Amino acid sequence: MRQIITLLMSMSLCILLLTGCGENNATNTPSNENVEPIVTTPVEPTEEAVLPVEEDEQPEPPSAVEEVVVDRSEATVEEKPINNGDSVQVIGEPEAISVLVNKQYSLPKDYKPDELVYPNIDFIFSEKLDKRKLRKEAAEAIEAMFAGAAEDQIVLLGVSAYRSNATQKALFERYVKRDGVEKAMTYSAVPGHSEHETGLAIDVTGGDGKCAADDCFGDTKEAAWLAEHVGEYGFIIRYPDGKQDITGYKYEPWHLRYVGITIAQEIAEKQLTLEEYFNAVPVSQ
Repeated sequence: MRQIITLLMSMSLCILLLTGCGENNATNTPSNENVEPIVTTPVEPTEEAVLPVEEDEQPEPPSAVEEVVVDRSEATVEEKPINNGDSVQVIGEPEAISVLVNKQYSLPKDYKPDELVYPNIDFIFSEKLDKRKLRKEAAEAIEAMFAGAAEDQIVLLGVSAYRSNATQKALFERYVKRDGVEKAMTYSAVPGHSEHETGLAIDVTGGDGKCAADDCFGDTKEAAWLAEHVGEYGFIIRYPDGKQDITGYKYEPWHLRYVGITIAQEIAEKQLTLEEYFNAVPVSQ
C-alpha cells in the first residue's frame, strides 16, 4: 500500500514539472502576431540640402551689358531711353535696302540678312571671315566702287562689313568695359541697332591700313575721294561730320552704308543724313 502511494506521488510531481516547462517555453518565445513590424520613415531633405542642378538650368554668368541694362528689344540704359524720349521701334521690313537702323529703330530679334556673299575686294586681313560678307547687291556695288577708286589711283581696303548680333554684342560689351557706356554709345551700337547687322554697311580704309576706323582717316586722300564719289555707287557716308545730334554717333568717314543709287545721290546732293531723308525724329539731343 505504501508503495502504491509513493508511486502516485511521483507521477503527480512529474506532471507538475512537465506543465511548468511548457508554460515557460510559451512565455519566453514571442509570437509573430504580437511583434509590430519596424517601419522606416524617409527623411525629407532640408532647405540646406544641396540638390544637383540640371544642365539646362545652369545659371548664365552676368555680362557687362546686363549691368547697365542694355537689352536689344528695349534698347535702354539704366531704364532710360537712349534717344530723345521716343520708345524704340522694331523695324517691320528689315530686308529693305533703304532700311533705317539707329538708336530709335531696332532690327527684329535674331534677324539675319539673306544672300550674304564675299565681295571680291581686298581687306586689311587675309582670312575668309564672316566680317568680309555683304548682301549681294551691296557686294556688287562695293566691287564697282573699289574699281572706280583704283582708276583714280586711290587704293581702298575693307576693314569690317557684316556682323552677327552675337558679334556686335561682344564688341559693344568690350567698349563698355573700356570706356563706359555713355562714351561707348557715341561710336558703337547696342546689339540689334547696328547697321553692320544688316549686311549693307562696311568700314573701309586706305591702302596702307594705317588709319583703319580711326579719326585720322578723315584727313586722307582716300576719305576725300569717298566723300565725293560714294553716291555714284549707291553708298552714303552714314555718320557725317557735324551731324552727331541727329545720327547719335560721332563723325565716321570710313563707315559706308549702301542705300541704292537714287537715294544715295539725293542725300549727297542735299547733304542729308538718312534720318533727315526719312524725316525721322533725331535720336539724340
